[in-house]
Amino acid sequence: MTLASERHELILAAVRQRGTVRLTDLVARLGVTAVTVRRDVTILADRGLVLRVHGGITLPHRVPPAEQRAAATSSPFGRLPGQALVGMVVPTVEFYWPPVIQGAQSAVAAAGGRLALRASAYDAAEDRRQVAALLDRGVRTLLIAPTNTGDAGLDLVRWLGGLNIPVMLVERLPPPALPTLPLDAATTAHSLGAGLAVRHLVTLGHRRIAFITARFSPTTRALLEGWRETTSDLDLPSGENLEFDLPPYGSPGWAAAYDAVLERCHDAGVTALFVHSDREAIGLTERARDRGLTVPDDLAVVSYDDEVAAASDPPLTAVRPPKHRLGAVAAELALARMADPTDRPVHRVQLWPTLIVRASCGGAESTSPPADW
Repeated sequence: MTLASERHELILAAVRQRGTVRLTDLVARLGVTAVTVRRDVTILADRGLVLRVHGGITLPHRVPPAEQRAAATSSPFGRLPGQALVGMVVPTVEFYWPPVIQGAQSAVAAAGGRLALRASAYDAAEDRRQVAALLDRGVRTLLIAPTNTGDAGLDLVRWLGGLNIPVMLVERLPPPALPTLPLDAATTAHSLGAGLAVRHLVTLGHRRIAFITARFSPTTRALLEGWRETTSDLDLPSGENLEFDLPPYGSPGWAAAYDAVLERCHDAGVTALFVHSDREAIGLTERARDRGLTVPDDLAVVSYDDEVAAASDPPLTAVRPPKHRLGAVAAELALARMADPTDRPVHRVQLWPTLIVRASCGGAESTSPPADW
């Protein structure tokens, strides 16, 4: 009788080859009972490696969401009085944040308000200065991605919790030292997004998957945590020899640094990369090609962000955080808090990223099950 781990590999290989597989076919192929197959499928589905459908299983591809739409022309919160001013403080207006800002602006405008934006450069003192300036401008509610680490971050978040206007945290939570601070928050499940990437690569047969980043931010920390948790859950190789920091794509000396990382990945037996973010994934794909490697045949690549991933050659499979929707949800929650400041319970909303499957992993598109399933 085959071992459970061997059966799991055979099941995954069958799903990779055929897209969808009937449970009855697996019983015949593996030579075990239907109860054993169902137990194996349950384990694989619980680990996110297959998706149950009626009578069988398929690959857990996430289909691309519809194109981001502008916020509705009307707001569920009615019209704000006198084009009320809503403040927003973000650490930068580059990289991750422009779509988040646009989502918030659309929701505020739909309610008849106006968004006042400030940037703070990941600095707690600057966060506080910008918030104070917005308070002087008369903002009615505040959206903010504050610095929330260290003593300065702790003091800042504690101060935000004592303001006399509603405060909505965006992509941040109060630090563990303030577990009962009643601040609303809207965040993205970045660590889960890393898990989606790793699980997708595992369904394609990869077991040595490196994590690569070019900047260390709160998003990076969450992605690294998700990569570590998922590789541990799936009994994959992990450790510092599979974690790499790179200079930004196009910066001085980037090509040599990328070549060095690719060489180290080769020495470690890595067959797939999970990269934060698109630009660095494009750079690694470029250097891999210059070294005679083919993506995805020799090296599979998944990026995180999906800002320019589709323009890569080949197009990159990517995990897409719902940035525009996050901004809109944060603004809607802030407006709801402004309309009901006392009786509304604290809201902590978390949005899931989406896996967009393209050519850089070599996986086939999802296959619809037969009509008789």
